[in-house]
Amino acid sequence: MCRNIHTLHNFEPAATGDEVHAAALQYVRKVSGSTKPSKANAEAFERAVAEIAHITQHLLDDLVTTAPPKDRDVEAAKARARAARRYAELPASA
Repeated sequence: MCRNIHTLHNFEPAATGDEVHAAALQYVRKVSGSTKPSKANAEAFERAVAEIAHITQHLLDDLVTTAPPKDRDVEAAKARARAARRYAELPASA
C-alpha cells in the first residue's frame, strides 16, 4: 500500500475533499507507476483520480461504526512517536 495514503474513515472532523483527492492521486500514481503522466496519458490519469476520489467519498459516506471518532491531532502525535522510535532504532551509517 502507498505510504502516503492515510486512513480517512472515522475522524472528527470528517475527511475533506482535498484529503480524499490526495489519497486518490497517490493510489493512481502507485498503480500507474508514474508521478506525472505524459501528455498522452494526462487525461486518463486525471479522469482516474477524479473517479477514484468520487467513489472513495461515497465509501466514506456509507461506512458506519460504533467506535467514537478519532482526533486527528492525537493520531498525528501517535504517528510521530512511532516514527521517532522507528528511526531511533536504525543503525548509524558507517
